[in-house]
Amino acid sequence: MGVGNHARASRMVRKIIVVGGGSAGFMAAAALKFKIPQVQVVVIRSPEIGIIGVGEGSGIPFTQYLHEFLGLPVDQFVRKVKPSWKLGTHFFWGSRKRFFFPFGPTLDMQLDGLTKPNGYYCADDLENASLPSAMMGLDRMFERGSNGEPLVRGNFAYHIENETFAAFLEELAISRGVRIVSDTIRNVRQDEHGITGLDLNSGATETADLYVDCSGFKSLLLGKAMGEPFISYASTLFCDRAVVGGWARTTEVIHPYTTAETMDGGWAWQIEHPNRVNRGYVYSSAFISDEDAEREFRTKNPKVGPARMVKFVSGRYERSWVKNVVAIGNAGGFVEPLEATALAIHATRAALLTELLQTSDLEPCAACSDMYNDLTGRVWDCTRQFLATHYRFNTRLDTPFWRHCREHTDMAGVEPVVEWYQQMGPTSYGAPAIIDRLDIFGMDGYLTTLLGQCVPHHSKFVPATAERERWNAIRQNYVARARRAMTVAESLDWFMHPEKHETKPLEISSVVVMR
Repeated sequence: MGVGNHARASRMVRKIIVVGGGSAGFMAAAALKFKIPQVQVVVIRSPEIGIIGVGEGSGIPFTQYLHEFLGLPVDQFVRKVKPSWKLGTHFFWGSRKRFFFPFGPTLDMQLDGLTKPNGYYCADDLENASLPSAMMGLDRMFERGSNGEPLVRGNFAYHIENETFAAFLEELAISRGVRIVSDTIRNVRQDEHGITGLDLNSGATETADLYVDCSGFKSLLLGKAMGEPFISYASTLFCDRAVVGGWARTTEVIHPYTTAETMDGGWAWQIEHPNRVNRGYVYSSAFISDEDAEREFRTKNPKVGPARMVKFVSGRYERSWVKNVVAIGNAGGFVEPLEATALAIHATRAALLTELLQTSDLEPCAACSDMYNDLTGRVWDCTRQFLATHYRFNTRLDTPFWRHCREHTDMAGVEPVVEWYQQMGPTSYGAPAIIDRLDIFGMDGYLTTLLGQCVPHHSKFVPATAERERWNAIRQNYVARARRAMTVAESLDWFMHPEKHETKPLEISSVVVMR
């Protein structure tokens, strides 16, 4: 990590300043104070900088952070934040009419009575390949228990409103002793060892032993003050803007998934909230103008009210822990939101930093920063690689943008995964050799994305009649179970109005937080 980091190695961390009061900042503050209560934690947030108030999807690591790492009860979170549920993503992508990308094992499972993993039976029809997939297809969320209660298992995530979520975390952090300073940083003091203080507009100066940069795209400490080099992902991820809007929900069904829909110059999301439908069009300004993007967006979504445009850059800084500065959130990196990875990466970085401080007895050395940088860089790079497969193989539209993606997307090191699939078919057998253990999508994710887009492979396997009948029976059983399950609205009602129900839902089972 360099001389400066080694010089700091013996200094005890007694006070931590978190710069930024958005979701990343308060996720970091909550993790640190929950797990290391003896450390002073101060959040400095600027009243001049608002939160990017868009609806946001999440993934399983975010659920793990909330309910396993922090230990927050599901019912408390649902009542306070008022999210909706999510079982995966519904793709209008590739040559199929649609395909579902559910959380949890799907295509790489091998079930009794079958000689191959599930993916080998899904070439023509990917529907109902697992119970979550069947649930998504029928707009169902949780199975019912013996008393009608929702059976809440671990493979679910949330749709949340950022402002509501940040407010919840702030209240939570304050209740645990985090101090909030509403002020603007006008000057960053530093020496050869790192940051020495933050001068505020009020005239005060705040100092700490460790500074956590959660200042968003501004990257006030890591990028601007420390001058850490930035690694662009522009050769893989061409989208750099989004037009965002939505409308008040009326009679629309609350779907248990995020929708990702191919558009002329990129793709559009739909995120479900109990009282609102959130839509956004992520596009490349090199292929479509802002005006034309909004026009296409509104034509597709005539109910959209006021809309706004958000600019972003996909990439990461070379290191996220430099001297006594650690970046979490957009201050350390960002990839476009196609697979809703932002909250998952924020959460797991907050957990990782907390655990490294605990393991080092609050005296972090170069080994801690080296590990943080290695694991964080790999998480960002794995996400880039996974998204590359979405762009290289999407044949749904023949527009200039999508032709460019198919011809020029930099696969960024994921070629061995694609080659394995193309030669062997939809099997995860070779995963340990070609998939980084930090890849949150795993081989099952790649198989779903590649098979979902009808990327051809050379396997000549043809199921025997008995196996085909067995597979169809399995799928029919999933559909029957899904039909008996709760809708999203019914599930939310159970948690929002516990006085109406005599029994409690089964809490999620223990899971391991991703590093």
